[in-house]
Amino acid sequence: MMETGGIVRTHQDGDNIHLNLRTSSAQHYGSISENQTENGITSLKVTIMSPKRSYIAVAVLCYINLLNYMDRYTIAGILLNIQQYFKINDSTAGLLQTVFICSFMLLAPVFGYLGDRYNRKLIMVGGLSVWIVTTLGSSFITESYFWVLMLMRALVGTGEASYSTIAPTIIGDLFSGTQRTLMISFFYIFIPVGSGLGYIIGSTVATATGDWRWALRLNPILGLLGLILLIFLTTNPPRGASDTHGETLLENTSYLEDIKSLMKNRSFIWSSLGVTAMAFVTGALAFWTPVFLSRAQVMQGIRPPCSKEPCDTSDSYIFGVVTVVTGILGVAIGTLVSKKLRDKVPNADPLICATGMLSSSPCLFLAIILAYNSIPATYVFIAIGETLLSLNWAILADILLYVVIPTRRATAEALQIMVCHLLGDAGSPYLLGAISDSLSKYYPNTYLWNFRSLQYSILLCPFVGVLGGLFFLMTALYIAEDRKAAQLQAAGGAPPQPVPVTEST
Repeated sequence: MMETGGIVRTHQDGDNIHLNLRTSSAQHYGSISENQTENGITSLKVTIMSPKRSYIAVAVLCYINLLNYMDRYTIAGILLNIQQYFKINDSTAGLLQTVFICSFMLLAPVFGYLGDRYNRKLIMVGGLSVWIVTTLGSSFITESYFWVLMLMRALVGTGEASYSTIAPTIIGDLFSGTQRTLMISFFYIFIPVGSGLGYIIGSTVATATGDWRWALRLNPILGLLGLILLIFLTTNPPRGASDTHGETLLENTSYLEDIKSLMKNRSFIWSSLGVTAMAFVTGALAFWTPVFLSRAQVMQGIRPPCSKEPCDTSDSYIFGVVTVVTGILGVAIGTLVSKKLRDKVPNADPLICATGMLSSSPCLFLAIILAYNSIPATYVFIAIGETLLSLNWAILADILLYVVIPTRRATAEALQIMVCHLLGDAGSPYLLGAISDSLSKYYPNTYLWNFRSLQYSILLCPFVGVLGGLFFLMTALYIAEDRKAAQLQAAGGAPPQPVPVTEST
């Protein structure tokens, strides 16, 4: 056995390579295994995953991310049936999404703190288990207990918070550079794909069975497979291993110090505000668009109104297909443009995000206005607007990973999730529903005003989108400086260099 530079290659186990790092001081660095040796020398055991195991881990994380967003928008895909079954108005229906997002938002900082300090795999396993149980349980609620359905949706948010906060940080520790960008794009492409499949599966299953509850039972079955794959095919990689090529490891700082550092990170602050505006727009449109399109067709006389369930959910199916296709196209274009421009233009990423937000707003405005006369024209502009919005998904995650040091990434993810949901999609479905209910009182029980009231409330979204574009332009002013600072801090924040060891056999 050869020892050089204090790093000892001990053995290879299957697809993993196990290394011993020997240093002259005993400190704790994330999930690294440490053993005290003679003369105060500490042996740090590092497991570096092979590319094959890393790709498999990302595939599992992508699959679970797909299920998360399928579940999140299955409710929106069957919203007409739920409103008819529980006899609830628009604002009350909007609360179903609001309570889910609120629990998701409030618990994200908790899981962010845990994710930077404890075994991330175990945290995700626990969260996914809660998600499976509560999602399945919500499908057995009777019409007299709508409040129980809201409680179950809140508990579903608990499970998703543990996963969405931590999973991107694991990918960040498995890959670096352009590989990380590619893997992150794969992970985030399943946000629009999963959202679209949520509408499609919700609509299809509800129509096929004649019971909207079965739409909520498929996701937990698929989630059980995801839980098994998560347990056996993923791991908890060392924090920062990809950034330092397994050679140096960062020491955790206090939670208060982490927060103070993030609050001084201007790129993180401005990009988080941009994400918040994007969450407001996407959350509101994702929840209300199928219902809005259905009311437009009732107003035009294309279809009769729904008086009893099961309602016609074909708009959910079509909107789901559009969301899947535009999501894949948008994420792919955004990732490709980012890779082409990043080396030439240091602030290319936030500029792409700003372009996506600012150019999508007039498209969404036209889609909302044209719904009065032409449903096909509405779908065309929705497709263009969704494609432009989807440019941002993977880029936003990559921005956070390279402007924040590895040991603060879960905390940063959690804070960004909390802010973007608190001011974004936690309230936007309810807010638009409340505006719609208030406007509908002027001319109650008319199909035209039932459509107009929701149309006028949704028109708020394009203006919020413009505001988000301005936030990303502000991010572009600081991102090059903040990225360099994070790289220098990561390099300088490593433990002491390994003590040279003489050759031995």
